[in-house]
Amino acid sequence: MSNRNKGIILLLISAFGFSMMAALVKLSGDVPTVQKTLFRNLVSAIIAFGFVLYNKERLFGKKENQKLLLARSALGTIGMVLFFYAIDNLVLSDADMLNKLSPFLLIIFSAIFLKEKARLYQIIAIIVAFIGTLFIIKPAFSVEFIPYLAGIFSAVFAAGAYTLLRVLGDKEKFYTIVFYFSFFTTVTLLPFTIAFYEPMSLKQWVYLLSAGAFATLGQFGLTIAYKYAPAREISIFFYSTVVYSALISILLFDQVPDIFSILGYFTIFGASLYMFLKNNKEAKKVETAR
Repeated sequence: MSNRNKGIILLLISAFGFSMMAALVKLSGDVPTVQKTLFRNLVSAIIAFGFVLYNKERLFGKKENQKLLLARSALGTIGMVLFFYAIDNLVLSDADMLNKLSPFLLIIFSAIFLKEKARLYQIIAIIVAFIGTLFIIKPAFSVEFIPYLAGIFSAVFAAGAYTLLRVLGDKEKFYTIVFYFSFFTTVTLLPFTIAFYEPMSLKQWVYLLSAGAFATLGQFGLTIAYKYAPAREISIFFYSTVVYSALISILLFDQVPDIFSILGYFTIFGASLYMFLKNNKEAKKVETAR
């Protein structure tokens, strides 16, 4: 099997892991969002801790990378809390697709903070993706708009975290980054969880601990996938999360996305596919020029 196909399979597994995480978070029911986020990250921290020890790496990374690791973790934590809030209050596939705006926002942040020039086709894709977002949220500017806003800002903070991950590059091992982020989230959310703690049934414990396990599967699958193949070649397959989430919404929650949401999904996916194809075309031009 080629490395590219291995990357695709790992990305599909990763997408399934993240979709199951979202479904289990939603299934856990009436539990405070910060409490759900803490349990999800606690499991990831334990699993990543094992990887760090096994590979005899530093738990908290190198001294010179602390500011980057802290900032990445803070942005990721806020983004995850907002995403879980959106999951609890929206059709699952709507929340998932809004969160998938992060690659487009990453282009904007990379242009602003990393001085990477945005290409014309990337700007077109961002505009099309924004139009797709409007189909999903159907803005009415009422109280019902708040969960959609949370979904959008979850993508904003996720894009910020991914921008810092790009700066980190290969300066730290992926399991060190995962542990740092999971540990940071657990420690920062613990006081809020204690203050607003809601007793959970055995079923809710199982759901949230399982969500953490599936999230770790998603995180590791995503990271390893991009070691087998460049993101520009396989990243489009990560959008399979929307297919998984839509099926889960229908089968588990009896939530059927409306026609406007489905149109929004296709619009955002179309923008992603367009950018994916253009990225590959640009890369082939560079390779040919060499």
